[in-house]
Amino acid sequence: GPGKINGQAMQFVVDTGATAVSLGVNEAERMGINYKNGEQVRMSTANGNSVGWRVRLASVRIGDVELPGVEAIITPASMPYVLLGNSFLTQFQMTRINDQMVLERRY
Repeated sequence: GPGKINGQAMQFVVDTGATAVSLGVNEAERMGINYKNGEQVRMSTANGNSVGWRVRLASVRIGDVELPGVEAIITPASMPYVLLGNSFLTQFQMTRINDQMVLERRY
């Protein structure tokens, strides 16, 4: 679904199997995220090993919920969407209603 990272519109896919929010280098550059200052992380993918960068996003907004300082991994592969992994999802109670995933903020 639609959402925003650092105020810019993005498409999101919820992935409960992913540890962090992930986005591709092309999206990070489009949003002006200075990922090369981030900590380098080794990633193993289906295509072998690569290097990504761990950064903190200023804000991630989905619907009317906004989270500051969300950890994200910038991956060298380009992705057409942002994966919402557990660094975002653990702050929510997730309920599935029919085919909709409902996120409620945990406080």
